[in-house]
Amino acid sequence: MTTKIPDGLLPTSQPDLFFEDNTVGRLKKEVWEASDKEIDAILAEYGIPSPVEWGKPGSYIQTTIRHEVEANRRKNDVVFIPVGCSELHGAHLPSASDTLYVSQIVEGVRRFTAKRGAPTNLALPPLNYGAHPYHHLGMPGTVIVRETVVRELMIDVMLGLWNDGFRKQIIINNHGHLWVLESAIQEFQKRYHLPGIFRVIDWHRAVREFFRTKERGGKWDTNFVHADESETSIGLLLHPEMVDMSRAVDTEGKNYLPEGHFDKSVDPFGRPSRWSEGEGHFAIEIAATPEGVVGKATHGSADKAKRPIAAILRYLTLLHDHILEAFPAGKVPPVEEVTLRTAKDLEPYLREPLSPGWKTVYALPQIGQSNL
Repeated sequence: MTTKIPDGLLPTSQPDLFFEDNTVGRLKKEVWEASDKEIDAILAEYGIPSPVEWGKPGSYIQTTIRHEVEANRRKNDVVFIPVGCSELHGAHLPSASDTLYVSQIVEGVRRFTAKRGAPTNLALPPLNYGAHPYHHLGMPGTVIVRETVVRELMIDVMLGLWNDGFRKQIIINNHGHLWVLESAIQEFQKRYHLPGIFRVIDWHRAVREFFRTKERGGKWDTNFVHADESETSIGLLLHPEMVDMSRAVDTEGKNYLPEGHFDKSVDPFGRPSRWSEGEGHFAIEIAATPEGVVGKATHGSADKAKRPIAAILRYLTLLHDHILEAFPAGKVPPVEEVTLRTAKDLEPYLREPLSPGWKTVYALPQIGQSNL
């Protein structure tokens, strides 16, 4: 008996995996079905692996000569903002792991778009210390910043970038404080009512299909959790010089409820709740997994990380291109359709910074809700 594929879905060799018949779905299907040689070719296009570029001249807005920043922005005003934290990732990984992953991913996108003549813009990671869920408290090597501070910092970063003409802002996150970043975007808009594209992406959730375990058609022995097989593999691919596999260990968290209620880190099962939507149903890390690893770190290998990294690189490039197709450099969504302000009121604030008649956004009267 042949199962009929619903309209709008694309089948794969895996009977329970379908991709949508749109540009995003077709991209994912292409990467899913690519040969290992083709995956290596994709990674090579993006210069993966390459050393982290935090201090490389011309890589980030803050490390680029000012007149070059302005020239680049006039061609491409999309900015990627990698966000991470300082968190214990076991004895075998650095505590900057989350920040490194997202930085090296967006650096790959910059290298790719630079070869096309209009590199995307990168903002240096604003968060080397992030917010955390309750169950991280007490872990050595994990530096916890109050979520109100994180939220306000991100809002201020977004406003400063907007004032400089970067009005298409994509926050790329790897860490367990997604709800804080989401609320930062919401409060930013409630407070300032500015036209632009503002989005946060948990990169691993964006390509969750590529973290499937072997019994579900993937390459992984275990599901993505923390400092485990998945994150160790990503580290081995992106910055192997910062990984010491002789120190890798396998652990298991302690849960008080049966499996099925709460999902894993990339939501692979579509369970009723994400891992972040509760506390108390499992032991906190310092009691159950003081090693800083939740999963099977010894199972990590660089090869396993290649396909998900290729998938996120391709997806972020597609997103970048779709944004610029809809709103070329210097253009924003219709003011009166995406804000409560008028086009006339915002006109001077939308001009090229420091050009005749330009006004700084810091002088813009606020409307609506504000926590200031």
